[in-house]
Amino acid sequence: MSFYDEMEMREMGFGFVGKNVKISRKSSYYNPARIYIDDHSRIDDFCVLSAGEGGIYIGKYVHLAVYCLLVGKGCIKMEDYSGLSSRVSIYSSNDDYSGNYMTNPTVDAEFTNVCAGDVIIGKHVIVGSGSVILPNVHIAQGCAIGSLSLVNKNCEDFGIYMGVPLKRLKSRSRKLLDLEEKLKSK
Repeated sequence: MSFYDEMEMREMGFGFVGKNVKISRKSSYYNPARIYIDDHSRIDDFCVLSAGEGGIYIGKYVHLAVYCLLVGKGCIKMEDYSGLSSRVSIYSSNDDYSGNYMTNPTVDAEFTNVCAGDVIIGKHVIVGSGSVILPNVHIAQGCAIGSLSLVNKNCEDFGIYMGVPLKRLKSRSRKLLDLEEKLKSK
């Protein structure tokens, strides 16, 4: 995998890029001035980040695997140590599908009814492959989301969730908090 060097990342015009950030040359960025990437994070091949008015905020030690999509008007925030497996899509806005309005970005806003809402991915959250996260969702610290899940509601701390509709299956271990402290003390 080929990554941009520090100078190239600066020239792309990101809002912020921290230390030891790895961004694939095969990924795409729209409105990079509204994209903030903190230390030790990595974005793999074929990811698309399209920042709207709310911006995209990626914390420390965050990983976006191949083919991830982060898009929309609202804020998308991924807190430290969180990660997205391949083909995860996060939408912070969506069209009104009722038929009362037109859809898609090529139509003037007066004829559409796009709703937007922030998406917050808490610390130590992992989202499984192929999952879709919709606007106005907060996935709290330590959650694990199973592959191919539709996340259309908030998730409570350290829960393991999966499915369509999304269901909490059980609690997740908190041992990773001890491991975080060990990493910080290195």
